[in-house]
Amino acid sequence: MKNYKLSTALAVSLAVASTSYAADAAMTGILPDAQPGECYAKVIIPAKFETTTEKVLAKEASERLEIVPAKYGTETQKVLVKEASTRLSVIPATYSKTTEKVLVRDEEVLWKTSLKNNIPVSAEILAAAKTGGADIDSMTSGTCYREYFTPATYTTSQQSYVSKEASERLKVVPATYEYAEERVLVKEASQRIVKVPATYETVSEKVMVEPEKTMWKKSQCNGRNNDCGVMCLVTTPARYKTVTKRVVKTPATTKTIDIPAVYKTVKVRKLATPASVQKIAIPEQTASYTVTSKANDATFTWAKVGTKAPGKYTGHQVCKLVKPAQYRTITKTVVATPASTKETEIPAVYKDVTVTKLVTPAEVKRVAIPETYQTITKRNMVSPSSVQWKRVVCQSHMGSSTLRAVQTALKKEGLYTGPIDGINGVLTKQAIKAYQKAHNLAVGGLTHEVMKSLGVSF
Repeated sequence: MKNYKLSTALAVSLAVASTSYAADAAMTGILPDAQPGECYAKVIIPAKFETTTEKVLAKEASERLEIVPAKYGTETQKVLVKEASTRLSVIPATYSKTTEKVLVRDEEVLWKTSLKNNIPVSAEILAAAKTGGADIDSMTSGTCYREYFTPATYTTSQQSYVSKEASERLKVVPATYEYAEERVLVKEASQRIVKVPATYETVSEKVMVEPEKTMWKKSQCNGRNNDCGVMCLVTTPARYKTVTKRVVKTPATTKTIDIPAVYKTVKVRKLATPASVQKIAIPEQTASYTVTSKANDATFTWAKVGTKAPGKYTGHQVCKLVKPAQYRTITKTVVATPASTKETEIPAVYKDVTVTKLVTPAEVKRVAIPETYQTITKRNMVSPSSVQWKRVVCQSHMGSSTLRAVQTALKKEGLYTGPIDGINGVLTKQAIKAYQKAHNLAVGGLTHEVMKSLGVSF
């Protein structure tokens, strides 16, 4: 029988596996039923998972309040702003003029000492002259006598007359008014409905998206990134996702706010005291004229011209002069028609005021808001990972041409970025491992599954 040798790495991995996984039936040192020229290595069979989705409540059902506002209408009302009143106007009196001739000085016989001068003589002298033989009574004007003169005395008196009769003057005392403030309703009291929004709180809930699992993972040997065949059973803890929910803390509601009535203050002019007529007496007006009267006669001793009169001659002569009476025309103002009043009606004044009135009150509509959900994805393990013996390409079969074919196939997959040099370096091993994970193949060395999947023959 021909003997064959396992690779050094496979021998080390078998030795380590026999001590590390004694509890595993597959790892008890039982070798696969291999044929000569075949190579095997322990590889990790990845766990199988299934992805499920679950519907989770994200927001509880609630309701939205819609306020239908109240409707108002307007109407016009007449408001008294100024009461009716009367106005008095004066019709003045009318007057007329009259004239009258009055005596202001009586006719007077003057006795003068000379026709050329104005020295008067006394009545006593005239009487004495008459007694003495002078023809005083029959003397004509312009006749002169000699005299002894004692002058007469005179008094003056004032004679009054009515120049304007008494009358009345009418004075209108105007009406007095006072202003009063009145409150007029312009908008009735109403109510306004205000919505109080719902309050929410955020609640967090932990949801398991991947349960705890146990997987085989290949270990590094002496800190180097190479395959040494050492497998470790690792427990991966379950993964959770925190889902945030927004739940209603207090539901939406409404509150009613009272809107007071609106009034407007209007100034109203009211009659305090009515207009009246005051009669003012106008006294009569008088005028005066002077009347001169003789108080005492002069005492004269007369002698006829050419004759010697007894007594002491005064050296004057008396001439008789007649002075006619004097008259004066005066004008009087008399009332033709007395003053009167005329009353005029002043109508009341009104103002149109617009008043707002409630037609339909406000109301609240409740609109239901349905609950909302969110979908979360859970990844559940169907079968755990395991470690199995898998047939790998032996070192003796891993020539440079084979490796170049593998590198070329991996480059087409976009996994290998190194040169096509036929060397099983770090980049080549990383690309093989990435290909195994991407195609859900056993992760380990260059297995026959990988070669077949890549379409590389050897």
